[in-house]
Amino acid sequence: MFERPRSGERAVLVRLGFGAPVDPEDLRELEQLARSAGAQPVATVIGRRERPDPRFFMGSGKADEVRDAAAAASADVILVDHALSPSQERNLEEHVGRRVLDRNSLILDIFAQRARSFEGKLEVELAQLKHIASRLVRGWTHLERQKGGIGLRGPGETQLETDRRLIGQRVRVLTKRLEKIKQQRETGRRMRAEIPVPSIALVGYTNAGKSTLFRALTGSQAYVADQLFATLDPTVRRVSLPGGTPVVIADTVGFIRALPHELVAAFQSTLTEAREATLLLHVIDASDARRAEHMTQVDAVLADIGAQAIPQIVVYNKIDRLELAPRIDRDADGRVTAVWISAAQNAGLAALEQAITERLSRATRRARLRIPASGGALRSRLYAAHVVREELPSEDGSIELTVELPMLELLSLARTSGVRILEVADDELACVPAEGFLQSAPFSGVTRLR
Repeated sequence: MFERPRSGERAVLVRLGFGAPVDPEDLRELEQLARSAGAQPVATVIGRRERPDPRFFMGSGKADEVRDAAAAASADVILVDHALSPSQERNLEEHVGRRVLDRNSLILDIFAQRARSFEGKLEVELAQLKHIASRLVRGWTHLERQKGGIGLRGPGETQLETDRRLIGQRVRVLTKRLEKIKQQRETGRRMRAEIPVPSIALVGYTNAGKSTLFRALTGSQAYVADQLFATLDPTVRRVSLPGGTPVVIADTVGFIRALPHELVAAFQSTLTEAREATLLLHVIDASDARRAEHMTQVDAVLADIGAQAIPQIVVYNKIDRLELAPRIDRDADGRVTAVWISAAQNAGLAALEQAITERLSRATRRARLRIPASGGALRSRLYAAHVVREELPSEDGSIELTVELPMLELLSLARTSGVRILEVADDELACVPAEGFLQSAPFSGVTRLR
């Protein structure tokens, strides 16, 4: 068994094409991942196969080539841009005599370096523990062989079982802690929902410029760097759009090709901001030759987390690299579909804010509602959210308010005890409260606002 280096950063990059040559853009992304993890790429090995090899993932000849390249470049680690099974990873390590990390392990390592919040660190640790649980055998190969004779039986199995038990205990502890944090976040989210403010989530492929746009829109000093996964922990800020409409904007983690499933499952704090948003800003690097492919991959992740039905505005960022002017694209109905901007140059931000305002106004309804005299706290929250347009006192002490709210928030208010929806500005259908829940019905007892 070889001793694994703990301080080595020189890396050999390995990428195979299956049924087609290796795409240079995939190699470039692998190099970016390696540098983001702190490694220095010193050699690259590429190849082409019809299907993965069960033993090494690559063929034995290609494994020899990786071993020779690592020896010639004095490399310390092999970074394979594919997901390896535990046995493939172990076999390749033994063959090349160096540490081997697959794509999932590499991304997990980057996440471990980038996480800053307590919750983010717990999520990364949980994902790492689940990932390495099936790979424990790599570190105890020399103890696995069961030998005959007194005193020579069982040490390998005992050590493996001990490690698995310790990992299982730590996973349970982390799961409980994260569940408690999740409950705290849900409480905060419900409190924000009581003040009905539309929420906007920035989503997109990693390094598309989401954090730069977040800073430009909110004035926040969010961390910005030209590297993959610069932002992991969700950042939320409240701002006012032109005209005074308040919104909450959330910056989220960047997506990437073949994002490990354990990370999608772990980073619920970030992904929930996208799943529960009123509007998504899908940020795209307009100068990227593979932007259409990246859009598809981001949409696939959004579908995985249940956010595919949320309205989107596509934001083509970095237009300064293409020497394009800012503009707004619209569909046949005049609805905004895309905005072309440069967040770094503050170009087109006014057009983007205008587009956001238009899209939110389409989802907003003007309604007149009645709240009881005891609903002073709710009245204060509505005023704090700047959604009240008119107030009329009633003889019985109740309060009639004319508000402008997204339809979902209006439905939530209608379910609030003591609140009654009187009029809704909707030409097709009104929702009237009945028996503690909403009953969809034509306008019976509920008038349309003119």
